[in-house]
Amino acid sequence: MLKEGTKAPDFTLPDQDGKLHSLSGYRGKRVILYFYPKDNTSGCTKQACGFAERYPQFREKGAVIIGINKDTVESHKKFEEKYGLPFTLLSDTGLDVLKAYDVWKEKINYGKATMGIVRTTYLIDEKGVIVRAMDKVKAAENPQEMLELV
Repeated sequence: MLKEGTKAPDFTLPDQDGKLHSLSGYRGKRVILYFYPKDNTSGCTKQACGFAERYPQFREKGAVIIGINKDTVESHKKFEEKYGLPFTLLSDTGLDVLKAYDVWKEKINYGKATMGIVRTTYLIDEKGVIVRAMDKVKAAENPQEMLELV
């Protein structure tokens, strides 16, 4: 996990519509950058829907929500449409951003070691500096925690 007070690494990735987004393009706004394991799984759906329910409140506070994982643009589009997600989902199939943000790690699942995304959320300020870093977040609680932080 990256440390609070450090500059967030810039990146450019495609969203669920194939449009490219760069972190630097969001300067001047607070960004909630959350990394989640997989579209359409129970925990990830709870987290995404929690952000969607609170989306108007995040907007009122001038915050942008961006979700990132290694799923494809097509997978993100289906996930967005199925749950009416009003925010950006970015696809990092090459794992470059996942590694830059130190969320691609070895995990033990049913006694077997595999590589995967550790659910992590960063709050990035208007200048691109990480002001809050949370790893091993609880999917259902994370959206409310982040709303209280912004």
